[in-house]
Amino acid sequence: MHKLAQLVGLLAVLLVGCQEQSDPAQGLSPEPEEVAAEAHAIHWGYDEADGPGVWADLSPEFSLCREGRVQLPIDLTGAQAANRDPMGMNYQPATLRIIRHEHLVDVINSGHTIQINYDEGSTLTVDSTEFELAQYHFHVPSEHTVDGKSFPMEMHLVHLSNQGEIAVLGVLIQEGSHNSAFDPVVEHIPLEVGVEEHLEHVQVEIDELLPADPSTFLYLGSLTTPPCSEGVRWLVYVQALELSPQQIQSFARVIGGNNRPLQPRNERALLLQRSQ
Repeated sequence: MHKLAQLVGLLAVLLVGCQEQSDPAQGLSPEPEEVAAEAHAIHWGYDEADGPGVWADLSPEFSLCREGRVQLPIDLTGAQAANRDPMGMNYQPATLRIIRHEHLVDVINSGHTIQINYDEGSTLTVDSTEFELAQYHFHVPSEHTVDGKSFPMEMHLVHLSNQGEIAVLGVLIQEGSHNSAFDPVVEHIPLEVGVEEHLEHVQVEIDELLPADPSTFLYLGSLTTPPCSEGVRWLVYVQALELSPQQIQSFARVIGGNNRPLQPRNERALLLQRSQ
């Protein structure tokens, strides 16, 4: 089995053994296997009893949720102009495999997101490092804000490098016109936790799920879910994508309230890469 497929099947976006860095273009080598067993065995959620305010109390493995210095999400404001090569994308069509997952592994009685595992072969290049798209998932409402403004929804596209590094491409979603590119996902959202659908004849073009303007915020961050591991490269589109109120509601009725509150930015750099 391809190494990426093994990582996705194990824990898709988990990352450990990271330290704080000042340059968001630098990544660290995670070891997802080492935390998978611990993370999936601990029940966490978004309610008062098991939510973000107490994640660090649920396990020593989750200590970064309180002690980390480059945690997410943050308010995207005051960015400095970046002087970097733009990111490169090579996304391929894929058949849908839609999962209403408790976590990124099996966790009893917890539905945290709608996740779509993606076929191999679609890549994102950041600072000469190639990352392969593993999956994308959704948060309702948004986790990031821009100049203090929240959005009704946010999509995270999770990518892994051959070294196990993680890059996440974030897309803020606002109410607007109907977006037909999301119909294959919206029409097949599993309503029950643990339900999985494999749609043989439905394809998704990732390029059609992204804003037209490729300008992005670039910075170093963390996972937004336990164990809140750091060293994740984040890129968030400046331009928000539009979905109709009805499309957003389709996600909200299943996963509404799965957003982590804003975290301190501290001294980390926040860069803005404008389109060329």
